[in-house]
Amino acid sequence: MPYIAILFLAISLSADAFAAALGKGAALHKPRLTEALRIGLIFGGIETLTPLLGWLLGRAASRYVEAFDHWIAFGLLLGIGGKMIWESLQRDAIAQKPQRHSFFLLVLTAVGTSIDALAVGVTLALVDANILVNALAIGAATFTMTTIGVMAGHALGTRFGKWAEGIGGLILIVIGAHILAQHLSA
Repeated sequence: MPYIAILFLAISLSADAFAAALGKGAALHKPRLTEALRIGLIFGGIETLTPLLGWLLGRAASRYVEAFDHWIAFGLLLGIGGKMIWESLQRDAIAQKPQRHSFFLLVLTAVGTSIDALAVGVTLALVDANILVNALAIGAATFTMTTIGVMAGHALGTRFGKWAEGIGGLILIVIGAHILAQHLSA
């Protein structure tokens, strides 16, 4: 998998975490860097682990679906990307504001925003991508985007949070179409 594709994948998967971080930052009067780093570590750590888990699941099933794995990869990315776009259009900015930033609620939010990374991990196994490079890139991008999102959330949260998730969904769809096109042209 080319490094530019890994970069776009990592950024697109961190978009929903970025959107959540904007909401978390918007709920704080003046976000502190320590809180932003804490939230970034939680989200980035979980977003690193979920594609690894998905990859393990995908490797176990890969020999059974090898003939049509590119269609599965395309379908998963299309579904995830479409869901992200749909949710970005349906989300009410007021409903996103958290009441507090407890560890448990941050973990639940991080797991919720990383389900797509689990499915992408399955896809990465099907296309035989280097999971360590991809998982670390996804985790690093999520850590960075979440930390920035919390800090910027006070000013930007209610204006741009849903657009970041929608653009991330569109990028996932483009990556899925690219995978499909590569296999169909080979």
